[in-house]
Amino acid sequence: MYWIVRVLLLGLLVILSGCDKGPQDQRQTLLVFGTLLDIQAYTDQPELFNEAVRELDKTFQKMHREWHAWQGEGELVRLNRALADGEALQVSAELGSLLQQARQYAIDSEHLFNPAIGQLIGLWGFHSDQPPGGPPPRKVEIEALLKHNPSMEDVSFQGHLVSSTNSMVAMDLGAFAKGYALNLAIDELKRMGIENAIVNAGGDLCVSGQHGERPWVIGIRHPLGEGVIASVGVADGECVLTSGNYERYREFEGVRYAHIIDPRSGYPVAHVASATVISTQGGLADAAATALSVAGPVDWPRIAAKMGLTQVMLVDDQGKVYLTPQMQSRISFQQQVDEVVVTVD
Repeated sequence: MYWIVRVLLLGLLVILSGCDKGPQDQRQTLLVFGTLLDIQAYTDQPELFNEAVRELDKTFQKMHREWHAWQGEGELVRLNRALADGEALQVSAELGSLLQQARQYAIDSEHLFNPAIGQLIGLWGFHSDQPPGGPPPRKVEIEALLKHNPSMEDVSFQGHLVSSTNSMVAMDLGAFAKGYALNLAIDELKRMGIENAIVNAGGDLCVSGQHGERPWVIGIRHPLGEGVIASVGVADGECVLTSGNYERYREFEGVRYAHIIDPRSGYPVAHVASATVISTQGGLADAAATALSVAGPVDWPRIAAKMGLTQVMLVDDQGKVYLTPQMQSRISFQQQVDEVVVTVD
């Protein structure tokens, strides 16, 4: 699991804070998953907040250790090794649940979200702590993996025993587990008595309660320019996840190859700059943002409907904005947009 994001103000979303910097604002930043995790709460219990953050740090460090796709000896690394050898592995209840959710989201998205293509992601060089360089993979290498068609439907569950009929299946949860973890963080803060909070991993975030007398208000970064393209108030329990093709990429001879891979072609997505999804389920929003980026400007409404989503914004590579009616009714554009297309219910 490799989540590279930049400092908060350079993330896909930025918190639009108001002028009030009152004493009830509490904030800490953790370094987890290879990213800065910004935790903000509106509370009069700073010691309780600090204790909650310490507990969250332990939880996230464990997730990073166990769910990393290619480093260390965590559960996911061991599982991928077993699957490549044609063997089954007993996994924890939490990882088993995570994988079963991922399987369902893959099916619902017509496998445009496909966490079983870890080998393909690695082939493109995105299993690395450094941005990949040099020429892209050769077509013959890509086709050699594609012919095996690894998918989550190749994965079987018998209790906590996980196996696969396809030795080319390799799990990479980078397009799903972050949203799941953000949801978990909000739930943990609530459990410990912190009712009004926002947990932000480079712009992907979940919230609880509100910020004083107003909702938490965030901005969606413009994927093709500078600053914020739109702002939106986020209600209690909602998560906002964005997939963009501009933050993480490889570049060779003037051509930029995004990290979002189309499982059907084996090549990076080219026609979508970003997809933003709002949902009360962080894992679903995360998976869907990837799937909708792959689906593209024509097919995304069908995939969104199949995944049960009603609040989506897509920006294509020309700057055209696509919205569901529900998203249109709640966002406020902060920059001029030349063309907006709203789907029909």
